[in-house]
Amino acid sequence: MELYGLLGEKLGHSLSPEIHEPIFEKLNIKGKYNLFSIKREDFSKVICSLKVLGIKGVNVTIPYKEEIMKQLDVISEEAKKIGAVNTVHIENGKAIGYNTDYYGFYKMLIRDNIEIKDNEFYVLGAGGASKAIIHCLLDNGATKVVLVSRDKEKTKEKFKGVNIEIINYEELKSVSNKYAIVNTTPCGMYPNIDSCAADEKIIENFKVACDIVYNPEETKFLKIAKEKGLKTVGGLFMLVGQGVKAEEIWNNKKIDTSLEEEIFNKLRVKFN
Repeated sequence: MELYGLLGEKLGHSLSPEIHEPIFEKLNIKGKYNLFSIKREDFSKVICSLKVLGIKGVNVTIPYKEEIMKQLDVISEEAKKIGAVNTVHIENGKAIGYNTDYYGFYKMLIRDNIEIKDNEFYVLGAGGASKAIIHCLLDNGATKVVLVSRDKEKTKEKFKGVNIEIINYEELKSVSNKYAIVNTTPCGMYPNIDSCAADEKIIENFKVACDIVYNPEETKFLKIAKEKGLKTVGGLFMLVGQGVKAEEIWNNKKIDTSLEEEIFNKLRVKFN
């Protein structure tokens, strides 16, 4: 039995097992995916513990995506650039870190025919998730990426050396006729479904609205965007896409997009 899992602090409502277990079945892997809720004070030796227990791979979620990097033997180029790891593969006694959020976000946009190349993107929120998204957009030809943050000066320090513009929410009000706005904040996530990262006067100045929140599938942010005539993309496929990419890394196998769609459609039922 090959062992896998998710490392995080509070994991009560994780959908990860429902992404990974169908893949085990399809690829004929005798695998088990566990949820490992770990207290902050116990996290400093987690990689050593995973090696001792013979665990092959883990995903990493809030609040450990940056902290885990200190314990790894090898870090992939995209994860180094982003400064966060959400997938670890333990192979031949070495713990190797990757960032599959990057690939999950890319898959989400491509699936819905959102054109990155030669377009301008405004990214709301300067947390861990925004790092992967910004690098994905820059690497795939976005002409400009603007990061919108409440604390502009702190964010400038955090993203030093990254080729982006940083503005605050007040400055966002003067933006008009742009391509895409992307919410990477937890605003609108269950149970706080009535919160929204931007008001309708801001949203209506864009053609496309993307939200990486997946519960609910259509957030208040996306509902407003749809009412204003924008093309909208929710975060559920990003969740599936990053999980599938992790499996490809752990098992060195390409997974057919039909399985991604199958998992995605099963998860959609939960929110509809």
